[in-house]
Amino acid sequence: MCRVLSIVASFVFALPNWSQEASADALLVKAKAVLAPLDGDMRVPGLREPVEVLRDRWGVPHIYAKNPGDLFFAQGFVAAQDRLFQLEWWRRHSAGALAEVLGPSALPSDRFARLMRYRGDMKAEWDSYAPDTKQIATAFTSGINAWIDHCGKNLPIEFEILKFTPKKWRPEDILGRMSGIYMSQNFKNEITRARLIQAVGVSNANALAPVDPPRDYAPAKGLELAGIDARILADFEAATKFLQYQPAKTESNNWVVAGSRSASGKPLLASDPHRAIALPSLRYLVHLNAPDWNVIGAGEPALPGVALGHNEHIAWGITIVGADQADIYVEEVNPKNTDEYRVGDGWQKFTIERHTIRVKDDQPVEIELRYTRNGPVLFYDKAKNRAYALRWVGHEPGGAAYLASLAVDRARNKEEFLKALDRWKIPGLNFVYADVTGEIGWIARAKVPIRPSHDGLLPVPGGGGFDWQGYLSIDQLPQRWNPPSGFEATANHNILPKGYKHQIGYEFAAPFRFLRVEAELKKRDKHTLEDFRAIQHDDVSLPGLALVRMLKDVEIADRRLFAHLDLLGKWDGRLSVDSRAGPLYAVWLKELQEAFYDKVPKDLRKSFMSIASLPAMIEALEKPSPGRFGSEAGWARDKLVLDALLQAVQKSAKLPDRWGALHTVTFRHPLGKTEATIAKTWNVGPFERSGDANTPNNTRFDEDYQQIHGATYRQLFDLADWDRGLATSAPGQSGQPGSPFYSNLAPLWAKGEYFPFVYSRKKVEEVTAHRLRLTPD
Repeated sequence: MCRVLSIVASFVFALPNWSQEASADALLVKAKAVLAPLDGDMRVPGLREPVEVLRDRWGVPHIYAKNPGDLFFAQGFVAAQDRLFQLEWWRRHSAGALAEVLGPSALPSDRFARLMRYRGDMKAEWDSYAPDTKQIATAFTSGINAWIDHCGKNLPIEFEILKFTPKKWRPEDILGRMSGIYMSQNFKNEITRARLIQAVGVSNANALAPVDPPRDYAPAKGLELAGIDARILADFEAATKFLQYQPAKTESNNWVVAGSRSASGKPLLASDPHRAIALPSLRYLVHLNAPDWNVIGAGEPALPGVALGHNEHIAWGITIVGADQADIYVEEVNPKNTDEYRVGDGWQKFTIERHTIRVKDDQPVEIELRYTRNGPVLFYDKAKNRAYALRWVGHEPGGAAYLASLAVDRARNKEEFLKALDRWKIPGLNFVYADVTGEIGWIARAKVPIRPSHDGLLPVPGGGGFDWQGYLSIDQLPQRWNPPSGFEATANHNILPKGYKHQIGYEFAAPFRFLRVEAELKKRDKHTLEDFRAIQHDDVSLPGLALVRMLKDVEIADRRLFAHLDLLGKWDGRLSVDSRAGPLYAVWLKELQEAFYDKVPKDLRKSFMSIASLPAMIEALEKPSPGRFGSEAGWARDKLVLDALLQAVQKSAKLPDRWGALHTVTFRHPLGKTEATIAKTWNVGPFERSGDANTPNNTRFDEDYQQIHGATYRQLFDLADWDRGLATSAPGQSGQPGSPFYSNLAPLWAKGEYFPFVYSRKKVEEVTAHRLRLTPD
């Protein structure tokens, strides 16, 4: 479930020269020549009975099977038809087998992947998910393999370019841990806080990077922070460079309203999980129908089932919840015998494994992996006799991300839903729920460690005293059902109820998106799906409005700012594509953060921003204190704000004067980074974008204002009629260039438009564009 390669070719491949226009045409012809057949009859070894695959006009496969085994065989087969290159890359990345096709540059990534794999009892692992998960995984991976066999040499064009072929899948391949570790970011932030304390001291670190809920953090007694630095995460960072994104704050929105707040009289549910912009996309939409199965929604192509969507009885949506599921342990290594580390008053031997990694155009490489009782060793500092181990929930049975969805997909009511979620461990999610009887609710579900002796915000000694003591039970987790308000909403914000007594974590997203969603939900007594669509695309910036209001209290004499102050003063806070204030505000916010966090060393600034608090910065600017700004706090605050604004005025003068002209998105094919003709032929976009990272329409951008993150999949459901369902996704269902479903959804998505996410067989037949019949051989 790891994300597709983005800079592979820039490391090791000299691709064919496609620089001429004719070569681009030839490349597209080659790509189309190996497209999967979407119509007709196909005999497939491994099936028991015939299966129908009806692809609708938007490329969504609706799979009808006569037994669950054939259903999941067909899901694997169809996913491979659309995403075989992506599937192979995800499998290799998770298995630690990239160097075999990329060469030595991938060795650190492969090492990290092998450290992250599950090493425990396989029966306990399979039993942690739905009872039939192993059978489903066997059928699903057999379907992938059947498509690989059917392809023969007619593989997607990327395999020809990169000169390798896909390997066969095993059921265990869906148990990879790499996707889960990228969504468990706290251990990375522990290192950043330790580095920040080393740079500015404990007091300043707490002021610069406060946590939510508020708590002062400090190193464990006797733990020296010197030496806790970026080296510890080097292999982790190496692994992420082979994906189309760098892990960042994972952001999403979801909400549900009761029938009393709905025009249809039944609950309405919305969910838009925000992830990295990628081509092919992370999400894959599918409808699965067989005895005991009738579920539709979005999952990931390398996993059976769907992660969010609806069945005949219930609907659900997801956002990441700020649960802390990992810790860095600092292990003392025995200087007299480096194969031992301290446990209590004595020494214990590392568990040592040796692996052989095959390397493209080179000799195999032997690597040594070490494990302590706390987990895999990420880094060994010989000079300080320290090993840094990672303890993570995902290393325990049931830790494969999203695989517990197979239980959720079949729940028929609240009780069965909660029973299914009892199996859920990774990632930590806010689930919103609705069912056809009218019940609605929310639960924050994650496997959350109980830490009696620490808060999880900094690395801790591994020798003893900081062990986990079990996990919170599902009834101890934050949740609310059938609220008097008639709605529930989450947006990665702090969801802890007032007086909540358990420790979940201290890293929640800023509340700006949630506050906008909440305000819009309170506006109307009765909602429709069209209202929900507008909320999902809301582009009002609450931070922007707060900063502009603050300017009214700032004494301004510099005439160079007058016209720009007038522009900001008249701004309604909307970051629409036509917003003239948008570029100036975006640059101003960046300059303000640079100035406000000037105490943070420049080499730490980029990683520091993952723990910086925008609400805390805005509050400090609104209420300047001597502790932050000195004896003349008001004057110093005004100077900082105006100096930043002047810098923004000068820099934005060189940029487009419309937000959409500056803020765009392009879905980039992974091989286009090396070859311009491939980029020109296979990239999708650019599209103008509204919003930013703090609006419900989250369009987080990079240093060039290009969107890198956001909701490429959205769902809207009215439980009065499942056929009213709406979805949007981008850029398309197929990962194969030349396919009619490669980029067809991107223009709709860019305009904020949806397509019907139909459910009944009658409606599916009405929108069917391709009909494929799979029969046993």
